[in-house]
Amino acid sequence: MSGVFILPGDVDDVTVASGGNTYGRRMCELLGLEKVPVPGRWPTPSTKARVALSQTLGEIPDGSAVLIDGLVACGVPEVVVPHARRLRLVVVLHLQLADETGLPPERAAGLDRREREVLRAATAVITTSEWSTRRVITHHGLDPRRVRTAPPGTDPAPLAAGTEAGNRLLCLASVTRRKGHDVLVEALANLAELPWTCVCAGSLRADPSYARRIQALVDKYGITHKMIFAGVLWGDDLEQTFSQTDLLVLPSRRETFGMVVTEALVRGIPVLTTNVDALPFTLGRDTNRTPGMLVPPDDVPALTEALRRWLSDAALRDRLRETARARDVEDWSTAAKRLAGVLR
Repeated sequence: MSGVFILPGDVDDVTVASGGNTYGRRMCELLGLEKVPVPGRWPTPSTKARVALSQTLGEIPDGSAVLIDGLVACGVPEVVVPHARRLRLVVVLHLQLADETGLPPERAAGLDRREREVLRAATAVITTSEWSTRRVITHHGLDPRRVRTAPPGTDPAPLAAGTEAGNRLLCLASVTRRKGHDVLVEALANLAELPWTCVCAGSLRADPSYARRIQALVDKYGITHKMIFAGVLWGDDLEQTFSQTDLLVLPSRRETFGMVVTEALVRGIPVLTTNVDALPFTLGRDTNRTPGMLVPPDDVPALTEALRRWLSDAALRDRLRETARARDVEDWSTAAKRLAGVLR
């Protein structure tokens, strides 16, 4: 199929480990969409970036179907809405702007109003989970017929070997408030006497003040030799890290899908994450055979206890590994066909 997908300017920057960027790249590759990056600090871009987006939209013929990443579109209704009147504009919404953790209330409310204006003007809205679809319809009062779900896929990968002791942990997430690294540090500090190593792989640039706070916490508890901040990993380095991982830990406060969960599961790695937003559905439930553990968000005692169980109970580790290896995960080809069907 032909068409245009307007994406953030850093879409091809591998040092920006963004699920939304991965989604955009893969869908363009598989569906033959023209990838159009627009530089700018989205969702609050400079005047120059707004002008660039307006020019990009203005060059597209009337009546064309255009996909646009919600991060680019939803903060600038004054740019997007006039073009939505002449284009069949499809907004791909990965995260509602006001849901980013740590925003001042006034800024969150302003972003929410702007997003609502854009989404109500769009021809269609695509989200990445059924949970997100229900929420955006309710929250913004959208016509349910205009909102559809097209989850991301996952690349096939070999099963992770892990370690004999089962004590190699991985937190694969940008170091931001929404991902909950502070909760993870507090929980692991409670288990400092146990043998474990936790690799935190993710950008330290997205929220520098929060990243500094996390490093200070690690120093405070004296676990710098056990909690390793590796920065963004990709390619062979990421695959090597996955191969040595026993448990993925994702203590997020908000999550509309959680692609790292399916990336772990396709490798047979169990997941310890939070019972929030779309995460229980991404992890997957089959009666009592959930391929991991769920704890409440922002709950240090619950996360501590779950980690203690994992580190001390070999039978639990074996059972969750078996369940993770049995979990079916949708690949990118199937995900792209689903998006193509939605667009048609």
